[in-house]
Amino acid sequence: MKEIRIHARAGQGAITTASLLGFSYFNEGKFPYAFPNFGAARMGAPMNAFVRVDSDPVRLRSQIYEPDYVIIVDPTLLRGYNCFSGLKEDGVAIINGKEDLELPKLKAKQSVFVVPANEIALRNIGRPLGNTALIGAFAAATGELKLDNLIEVIKKRFSGKAQEGNIKAAKEGFEYVKKGMK
Repeated sequence: MKEIRIHARAGQGAITTASLLGFSYFNEGKFPYAFPNFGAARMGAPMNAFVRVDSDPVRLRSQIYEPDYVIIVDPTLLRGYNCFSGLKEDGVAIINGKEDLELPKLKAKQSVFVVPANEIALRNIGRPLGNTALIGAFAAATGELKLDNLIEVIKKRFSGKAQEGNIKAAKEGFEYVKKGMK
C-alpha cells in the first residue's frame, strides 16, 4: 500500500488534489481511497487530505501517519508544523515554493522537489492555485502515475479555460521535475 499526505490550508484545493490523485490511480487499475481531515471549517485553516492506494481494496480508514509521499501546497505550513513527520525512509516530498525555500534536515534516502506551482498556475490558469502543477510534479518525481492518465482525469474534472489551463499546469509541473532530475 502507498500512502500520500497533503498539507494545505482550507480553500487551497487539497481535497480536489486528493480526488484527482485518487481518480488517476483508479484509472490505472488500482484501488484508491481519498479523504480530508480538518477542524473548524474556515478558509485558511491548516488541514490535511489523504490518499491511500493499493492493488487490493483499501479498508483502512485512519489518518496517514507514515506516508510514502508528502505534498505541501502551502509552504508557510513548514514553519509551524512538522509536515515531514513520519515520512518513510525513502519518502518523497513535493513542495510548492521557490528554490531558496528553507527545508528541515531530511533522512539520506528521502527526496524533496520544490516546484514553483503557484507561479506555474498563474501563468496557465490565471490564479495561484498550483495543485495540478503539483500533481504533475508528483507524477514525474514518483513514477506512480502516467501523465496522459492524469490529463484524462483533469479533462473530466474541469471544463473550458479551466480545463485547458490545468492541463498546461500539470504538464509544466511534470516537465519542471523531469528537467531537475537530469
